[in-house]
Amino acid sequence: MSQEMYAAEPEATRRNAGGTESSRASRGWWDRNADEYQSDHGAFLGDDRFVWGPEGLDEADAGLLGPAAALKDLDVLEIGAGAAQCSRWLAARGARPVALDLSHRQLQHALRIGEDVPLVEADAGRLPFRDNSFDLACSAYGAVPFVADPVQVFREVHRVLRPGARWVFSVTHPIRWAFPDEPGPEGLSVAASYFDRTPYVEQDERGEAVYVEHHRTLGDRVRDVVAGGFRLADLVEPEWPAWNDQEWGGWSPLRGNLIPGTAIFVCVRD
Repeated sequence: MSQEMYAAEPEATRRNAGGTESSRASRGWWDRNADEYQSDHGAFLGDDRFVWGPEGLDEADAGLLGPAAALKDLDVLEIGAGAAQCSRWLAARGARPVALDLSHRQLQHALRIGEDVPLVEADAGRLPFRDNSFDLACSAYGAVPFVADPVQVFREVHRVLRPGARWVFSVTHPIRWAFPDEPGPEGLSVAASYFDRTPYVEQDERGEAVYVEHHRTLGDRVRDVVAGGFRLADLVEPEWPAWNDQEWGGWSPLRGNLIPGTAIFVCVRD
């Protein structure tokens, strides 16, 4: 049998992780886990829905990108697009989306579903587009939680957007970092300092990161948005809906009815 079958489980720890290590870990993790992710969550995400997070808030209802009718003929960049479900929803409303992701395997799933959206494999911190190329940018749990320098990403997004454009992104709600990532009652007791910004890292037996997620407080996120050149127009904290009875990692009806699980930042490039 191959040595991979006996590979040790990654060690979970909290330690510093820079931009290069974080990017490399994210690319490898999503390439390895894209099949399982799409298998587990593909039915919930759909092939052409725009869902902002595990709560199931749908852009068709939320309208955070603006009125659906106003999306027609807009050039839209989706960052951390995965299998490009959100981009397909945008295309169905007459927009011209481009789906960008760091993971080659995630984009292969996008091709599996359909070839109707342009796909770009690239790092969110180095967008391969000209200045003022897009009318709108969005990201549903893509890129932002996994980068060491979110301001660099925001500045890149600012650069490629046209004046007046929106940049809307969702991330794990910062308060969740103080609680264990468990869907049951054990996930309701504070277990760590909300103010500890040390990244969560899973590393292999050589000490190399295979998964990295970075924590920012709510205030940090607001300051990052401003430092990136944007004005914060709204901050949405979706409530858990009665119809949603699924568990998704640490997200569940039990926790969702008590503490927020997702934060959505609606930003404007003035």
